[in-house]
Amino acid sequence: MSTVSAAVGRGNRGRRSVLTAVTWIVGIGFFFPVLWMAITGFKQEADAYTDPPRLFFKPTLTQFATVFDRGVGPYLANSAFATVVSTLLVVLLATPAAYALSMRPVKKTQDVLFFFISTKMLPVAAVIVPLYVAAKTLSMLDNVWTLIVLYTAMNLPIAVWMMRSFFQEVPGAIVEAAQVDGASLPRTLWQVILPIIAPGLAATALICVIFSWNEFFFAVNLTAARAATVPVFLVGFITSEGQYWAQLSAAATLASLPVIVAGWIAQKQLVRGLSMGAVK
Repeated sequence: MSTVSAAVGRGNRGRRSVLTAVTWIVGIGFFFPVLWMAITGFKQEADAYTDPPRLFFKPTLTQFATVFDRGVGPYLANSAFATVVSTLLVVLLATPAAYALSMRPVKKTQDVLFFFISTKMLPVAAVIVPLYVAAKTLSMLDNVWTLIVLYTAMNLPIAVWMMRSFFQEVPGAIVEAAQVDGASLPRTLWQVILPIIAPGLAATALICVIFSWNEFFFAVNLTAARAATVPVFLVGFITSEGQYWAQLSAAATLASLPVIVAGWIAQKQLVRGLSMGAVK
């Protein structure tokens, strides 16, 4: 029996080792384009165009200096402001909506949920003309608040769906105990339920941040100079003369850093939040 158990143990360890190796290979495969982008940002333009790619080169910060000289600051500020404000609005609006649809469900709840998610089925190209006309009529073209409203509307359905699944993970006995102790509905929500679903709240906020920060279509069509965001800034490196690969890579690396840092800081909350039921 001991021989059989040892053989089974070796087999299990072998399978785990293979699974670990495959996981690392897949992870490196997903991360490699980001790594290559960052490496290219430290090259000269001549080194970035070599075929085959040049792995050994003299690193330089020239491309990053060029990006700052071209005035990336206002674009970063616009993206940060639109992303932070829209994410806060999404969280504030999605929290009571998700609570009502999960903890206090009513008839036709599934119809309401379908209506929320159906707003994501319409291609954005189909709504850009009426949005442009409305923004022009209201004198809201090239205004960061226009992007905030659109980003809030864009992320709200997803946030409601995600947070509803988090609320459904809260034991009903905890809510009933709070009500027996005389806690009002707002107090129960903010002091009892929200601390429990904090990881899910962080996961939802991070996804909204990513979607808002990377949004390009609305920004490129509804902004010009004052409210343009980072994705619009990146397009400036693609000209009729060709693509400036090293400069574009440096700019893209700078544009990716805030989201990467936010994801790294919130990674524990993100994993815990997704495991609460958001991907069920």
